[in-house]
Amino acid sequence: MSFNLLAIDTATEACSAALLLDDTLIERSEIAPRRHAELILPMIESLLAEAGIGRRQLDGIAVGRGPGAFTGVRLAISVAQGLALGLDVPVVPVSSLAALAQDIPAHVSSPMLAVIDARMGEIYAGAFRRTADGLVEAIGAESVGPAAQLVVPGGADWAVVGSAWTVYRDALLQRLPCEPLWADGARYPQARSVARLAAPQFAAGTAVAAELALPVYLRDKVALTLEEQRAR
Repeated sequence: MSFNLLAIDTATEACSAALLLDDTLIERSEIAPRRHAELILPMIESLLAEAGIGRRQLDGIAVGRGPGAFTGVRLAISVAQGLALGLDVPVVPVSSLAALAQDIPAHVSSPMLAVIDARMGEIYAGAFRRTADGLVEAIGAESVGPAAQLVVPGGADWAVVGSAWTVYRDALLQRLPCEPLWADGARYPQARSVARLAAPQFAAGTAVAAELALPVYLRDKVALTLEEQRAR
């Protein structure tokens, strides 16, 4: 089954878009905090121009649904919904934590911990493992909370990826059974990984209508109150 799938992710500091044309993938990505709204549509148009196709030749949209920055997650979902509604194509929402884990090099075979700095002293976290087809799948539910309280499934050497590793390395080390076999705190969710994770779902017919592509925030507040800040 061949299809043209556009993917976007703006959940973190990275703004990215990718286009999957059968087995060919092209992408655009830039670390550009607070410029996502300015960049994402030109990135999409640049990809379409490079591929030599128009929007009407897209079969579906894949989107990083969060968790991540509230404004970034909302932007990605709104752009995906707007494009999908205009083109009458379905959407595949993909966890931004899963996309982050998917970006770990293929030779790393250990279980993976994807961690994103959630600000306010907290992290977004998800545990994953790589399956036989090379894609990641979740081990348990995603969470948000202080790094020092993270519950990590036991009995495994881990690979760790994401911005929270840079910010909360010492606290995370206390939650892991030992030093990670592989770690990188400079990686962010990328649209290329959103596309790869979405492709089998799209092929299987599990994409959803645009209005059902919903953001996942994991928490419902953007900032601490003054009283909460003083308590910390």
